[in-house]
Amino acid sequence: MKYVSTRSGAPELSFEQAMMTGLARDGGLYVPAVIPTLSVDQMAAMAGQSYEDIAYTVMRPFIGDTFTDDEFRGLIDAAYAEFNHAARAPLKQLDSNHFLLELFHGPTLAFKDFAMQLIGQMFQASLTRSGKRITIVGATSGDTGSAAIEAFRGLENVDVFILFPHGRVSEVQRRQMTTPVETNVHALAMDGDFDDCQAVLKDMFNDFDFRDGVNLAGVNSINWGRVLAQVVYFFSSAVSLGAPHRPVSFTVPTGNFGDIFAGYIAKRMGLPIDQLVIATNQNDILHRTLQTGAQVKEGVTPSISPSMDIQVSSNFERALFEAYGRDGDVVAAQMDALKDNGSFSISQGAIDMLRDTFASGRSSEAETYATITYELVRSGELLCPHSAVGVTVADRFQSATPMITLATAHPAKFPAAVEKATGQHPPLPPHMADLYERSERVTRVPNDLAALQTLIKERIAK
Repeated sequence: MKYVSTRSGAPELSFEQAMMTGLARDGGLYVPAVIPTLSVDQMAAMAGQSYEDIAYTVMRPFIGDTFTDDEFRGLIDAAYAEFNHAARAPLKQLDSNHFLLELFHGPTLAFKDFAMQLIGQMFQASLTRSGKRITIVGATSGDTGSAAIEAFRGLENVDVFILFPHGRVSEVQRRQMTTPVETNVHALAMDGDFDDCQAVLKDMFNDFDFRDGVNLAGVNSINWGRVLAQVVYFFSSAVSLGAPHRPVSFTVPTGNFGDIFAGYIAKRMGLPIDQLVIATNQNDILHRTLQTGAQVKEGVTPSISPSMDIQVSSNFERALFEAYGRDGDVVAAQMDALKDNGSFSISQGAIDMLRDTFASGRSSEAETYATITYELVRSGELLCPHSAVGVTVADRFQSATPMITLATAHPAKFPAAVEKATGQHPPLPPHMADLYERSERVTRVPNDLAALQTLIKERIAK
C-alpha cells in the first residue's frame, strides 16, 4: 500500500512513512494511492463482532507491511482497552429512524480518542523499532489536543506541544490540556483563533530546516492515520442497523472535515451509505462552499460549539483531490489561492461531484440550544453542543433510510451551554471528577512562527 500527496509534488510513501510524516513536503496531505474495498461477505461477517475485530478488518488493507497481523491486532486491543463502554461506540435510538452514535466513551470524552489512542500505540511501536525521538506539534480547536496529550504523555521518546486558541476553548477542554504533570507535555495558549494555530503548524512543517532539526511529526487530522481510525465506526454502526443488506445515512458535525471524509472512505470501500450530511454551526464555510461552489473565508465567530469554529478546513483538500480526479496541480493552485486571497472557486464538474457525494446544513446558536433542550425531553439524551448541531441538521434529512448522527463529545465537556439549555449541569465521569482541582501548567504564546520555533527548540533541548 502506497500513499500519495494531494498536491502531487512529494514522493510516494508507505503507511508507516505517511503516518510518521503527517504533512507531505509539498504542503499536501497523504491519501492512499488506491482505496481498498471490502466484499459484501466481509461486511456481513462483522455482525456481532467486537469493535476491535471490525477495526482490524477495516484497517488492515491500508497498513501494508508496517505491522504484522498479530502486532496490529495487539495495537488495536491496547488502543481501546481504556474505553469505558464495552461496545466502544454504542448506538442510542432518538426516534423511530434516527440514531445517535456515541463517540465519547474514551479517556478524554471525545471522538478524537478513537484515532489518537491508536495513533499513540502505532507511533510508539514504530519509534521503539527505530530508536528515534520525535517532536509532535499539534493545533487544536479543543478536543484533538487533550486526546493527543492523553495518548503521548510520559513517553520517553516523544515531546508533545499543543497549540490552542487562547480563550476560545471550553474550561474542561483547556484543563484537560493544562493539568497533565508529565514533563514531555507542553500546552501553549496562542493568541488568535484555531485557523491561526493551524496556519502556524503548517508553516512549521514547511520550514524543512526546523522540521528535520526537531524530527517534527504531526497528529492533527492532516495525518492519514487519524482519518483511517475514524473509518471504523462508520462500519460498526452501519452493520448494527443492517448493512450491507440495507443502506444507512450519516450526519457528521464537522469543522475540519476529517470525520466526514472518513465516512467518504467507508463509502468508497463499499459500505452502502445513502447520504453523507455535513453539519456546520454558524461558522458555516463548508455548507456555503457546497451551496455556492466557492470557498470564501469570512472570519470566525466564537460559538457554543468551539471545536467547529473553523474557516480553513484542512481535510477538505482531500475531498477536492478526489473531486478533481486526483489532479494535484489543480488542488495546489486552489490551496495557494485560499492562503493568498482567502477564497477559490470550484469547477462545475468538481462541485457536481461534491454535491452528489455530500449534503449539508447549518445550525444557528438558537437552534442548537433548542435541540439540546428538546432532545432531553424527546429521548432523554443529553447532547453536547456539537452533537446538537448534528441532530438539528439530521432532522432535516430524515427519510426511509436510517440516519445515524455522530455524537462527537460528552456533554460534560461543555457544561455551561448544556446547563443553559436544560438547567442540568452534566457531571464529569469519575476518572475526571477532580479536574477543576488540578494545578494548571500552560504557556501563553504569540502568533509568531519564529518565537514558537525558538520555544520548542529550547524545551526539547532540556
